[in-house]
Amino acid sequence: MLLTTDDARRALATIEANWNAAAAQWDTDRLTSVYTCDALFFGGRPGHSVGAGAIRDYFASYEGVIESATLKLVDQAFIWLAEDCFLAQGYGEFSFALSGGTLSHSRLRTTLTITMQGGEWRIRQHHFSTTPDSPPI
Repeated sequence: MLLTTDDARRALATIEANWNAAAAQWDTDRLTSVYTCDALFFGGRPGHSVGAGAIRDYFASYEGVIESATLKLVDQAFIWLAEDCFLAQGYGEFSFALSGGTLSHSRLRTTLTITMQGGEWRIRQHHFSTTPDSPPI
C-alpha cells in the first residue's frame, strides 16, 4: 500500500474530530481514549505523562478549570514511519471555555505520533509546547 500525505491528513482529521468530541464536555475518559494505552504525553503542565492512567490524570487535573475546548491542527507536515504509524508536526489552535465564562485561545507547536491500534487511529506520542520568544541559548 502506498501511503500518501492525504492518507495522513484524513487519519489526523479523525483524531482531531475524536479529541474535539471528547473535549466539548471535557470528558476525561473519552479524551484518554484518543490515546494508545502506552502513549507518551507532554502537555501544558509540568511533568511527563506515560500511559493511559497518567494521561487521564493529566486531563482530570483541568476539571473545574476547563469546561470545554476545541483544537484545530494546522500547518501539519507528515512523515510515514510504517504502514500503521506516522509523525505529524505543526501547530494547534486551542479555544477554551473556562469556568466562570472566561474564553481563552492559544497557539502551540505540536508533534504527534499517530498509530493504528484496535482498528482506530490513536495518538501514541503527544508533545505540545509554546514557541520560544528567542533561542534558548
